[in-house]
Amino acid sequence: MPHSKILDYPNVRLQGTIEVPGDKSISHRSIMFGAIAKGKTTVSGFLLGEDCLSTIDCFRKLGVEIDVEGTNVTINSSGIHEWKEPKEVLYTGNSGTTTRLMLGILAGTTLHTVMTGDDSIGKRPMRRVADPLRLMGAQIAGRDNGQYTPLAIQGTQLKAIDYTMPVASAQVKSAILLAGLQAEGTTIVREKEVSRDHTERMLKQFGGSVTVDNGVVSIEGGQKLTGTHVNVPGDVSSAAFFLVAGAIVPNSEITLQNVGVNPTRSGIIDVLEKMGAQISVQIEDENAAEPTATITIQSSQLEGTTIEGDIIPRLIDEIPIIALLATQAKGKTIIRNAEELKVKETDRIVAVVTELQKLGANIEATEDGMIIEGPTKLHGGQLKSYGDHRIGMTAAVAALITDTPVELDDADCIAVSYPTFFEHVNALVH
Repeated sequence: MPHSKILDYPNVRLQGTIEVPGDKSISHRSIMFGAIAKGKTTVSGFLLGEDCLSTIDCFRKLGVEIDVEGTNVTINSSGIHEWKEPKEVLYTGNSGTTTRLMLGILAGTTLHTVMTGDDSIGKRPMRRVADPLRLMGAQIAGRDNGQYTPLAIQGTQLKAIDYTMPVASAQVKSAILLAGLQAEGTTIVREKEVSRDHTERMLKQFGGSVTVDNGVVSIEGGQKLTGTHVNVPGDVSSAAFFLVAGAIVPNSEITLQNVGVNPTRSGIIDVLEKMGAQISVQIEDENAAEPTATITIQSSQLEGTTIEGDIIPRLIDEIPIIALLATQAKGKTIIRNAEELKVKETDRIVAVVTELQKLGANIEATEDGMIIEGPTKLHGGQLKSYGDHRIGMTAAVAALITDTPVELDDADCIAVSYPTFFEHVNALVH
């Protein structure tokens, strides 16, 4: 049973330095590529969140040897062609990344596999992945013609496709590229708006070849990957909660170390700067496979803004916490072109608006986003997380500025991406 949590932080300020956990997207992919590749792969900074542990569990069921010691992971694999057909169903938990990317990986093997996840995954659309994979020859069966889990995959020889993405989705793009790795010919994915590029970057780390040119990604089939070392930077999506907390809690200054600042993910930093936040970003190594930075944020006078267009894929996961940020900014903030929020762990547009209204925020939902008027003094209340880690963390950050306590119905869901979240909150609270 989920545990409710009373969040009571009267008149706090936030001071100190923390290092947020490893990037969820990169942690998932490090296991996937390490399993596909031949040889030994070592990973440092791995995120020990429930989603990433689901990925490890699935590959162990495929016969891949994976050892976990703290945040260091070692993968020993004989390569994708040596995987064993699993006797059990592959359980992906709450992880959309695991479910969708594994569809692409498994479609081109010789194995028969079945995948399912939790109740939330059972409601998330899978045909956006299954349909392009079927164009490549994939054999995928599932509820509502493959729209929902459980999904059964009969691996087969795939043929390359030239595919134009209807929505900006790194999960769909990555699934097609991972299938393309095993397909005959050159697979091409065309993006109208560039989504996160961790898959393309990691392919190169494992000795693969991928061409990226102005939103067109091409990959040659039949490539062999070799084990390597992957360093996982801190997750900018997790850092976003503390960046916003530092900006809106009075008399605060927070420094976040080793934050991944991949340009396809750093929209939150751009928005904070645009709204007038006092933020400094010191790049540590921009030539690394994934660039990192030390970021310092101070309490700030914020101005409302409009967030729309090609920045949306660069901050889609941060919109819940950006909505809270906007409640403390002067004037109107408009978020548009964010329909993708409706098919996340929950309908995040409805969830964010409903819960922030309970605290007294002046916020309304639109068809593709929300409109927020600020600044508003927030009060406490009883909030729902909907089992969604990002809604849960948004509620917890809101509690830092409410005049009375917030009761959160399910704080456990935060462990999906940030198991040490409340430890870090307590370390910063003064």
